[in-house]
Amino acid sequence: SDVCSSDLMNSKNAIISILQASAFISAVLLKGLKPHDISEQQFNVLRILRGQKGIAANLSTVQGRMVHKMSNTTRLVDKLIQKKLVKRNVCIENRRKIELFITEDGLDFLKKIDPITDEIEKKILSNISTKDLNSLISILNSIN
Repeated sequence: SDVCSSDLMNSKNAIISILQASAFISAVLLKGLKPHDISEQQFNVLRILRGQKGIAANLSTVQGRMVHKMSNTTRLVDKLIQKKLVKRNVCIENRRKIELFITEDGLDFLKKIDPITDEIEKKILSNISTKDLNSLISILNSIN
C-alpha cells in the first residue's frame, strides 16, 4: 500500500508542478504581449493562421489547434478582424462556410512580435539542457 500512496503523491506533485509551470509561462508571455495589445489566445490564432501558409482555415481548424481550447474562438477572431490582422471570407456557394486568413498586417505584426516571444521562451527554458528539453517535450506529449 505504501507504493500506491507514494505513486499517488508523485502524480499529484507532477500535476501541480505542470500547472504551476504553465501558469508561470502564461503570465510571462502575457506580460510580453500586453504592450502590443494582444492576448496569448489571439497570438495563438495568428500563429495558427500563419502556419496555414495562405490556405484557408475555418473556425473548427483554428479551435482544434489552439493551445487553450475555448468556446469563444469566434469572439477572438472577431477582435483580430477589427484589428485588421485577420480577414474572413464567406463562401458564396455555402454561406455557412467561413474561411479565415491572416492579413499582411497580421504577418507584419507577427514579424514584430516573434523576436519578443522567442526571447521570452528562450529565457524561461534557459537553464534546461537540450537533452532535458527533448525529454520534457516527449514526456509532456505522452500526456495528451
